[in-house]
Amino acid sequence: MGYGSLIMVTGGARSGKSRLAEELAAAGSAKVVYLATATVGDAEMAARVDMHRRRRPADWQTVEAPLAVTEAVAREGQRGGTTIILDSLGMWISNLLSQETTEAEDSWEKNTAAIEAIMVKIRELAAVARQVPARVIIVTEEVGMGLIPPYPLGRVFRDLLGLANQEIARQADQVYLVVAGLPLVLKDTKEDATFGEELLRKYKGN
Repeated sequence: MGYGSLIMVTGGARSGKSRLAEELAAAGSAKVVYLATATVGDAEMAARVDMHRRRRPADWQTVEAPLAVTEAVAREGQRGGTTIILDSLGMWISNLLSQETTEAEDSWEKNTAAIEAIMVKIRELAAVARQVPARVIIVTEEVGMGLIPPYPLGRVFRDLLGLANQEIARQADQVYLVVAGLPLVLKDTKEDATFGEELLRKYKGN
């Protein structure tokens, strides 16, 4: 199994995407670095973060990276044989968007500028993830099939995450879509086509 690859795992809320990413990481690496992008703003969010933390193996290294994600990937990915999990792209984009704009802003020009500025960071992340010798797994949310958000910033977030997902998927070696806990392979360009097959067989019950 080779390293230096970029893997994207996407799905809706509570689809099982984070669990699949963790299983992929555990199956293929002696060292796993978990880049956590969530910020704890209330008791509910704290409970969610704690649930994810308790599910991870004790020997995994957790790095808090609510904003400096690309820098963390560049730093932690220098050693081959390492797997980095970024969970999640959507939370990172939300953090970046809160710096670029505010809830009160509904100017098309300002929102477009914010999208363009953040997409520059997304492309930088994809480039760094491709360059480091580590295996990088990016967990992201699929928000394009839900209701249209009723407020401008929600629509900006939806559009931005959709564009970011397209960019990461285009650069990725492998893309998984998780629906109701079941993974589907959307893309696999690696020469080692057997990657992840044992996990997929488990989910299929074979």
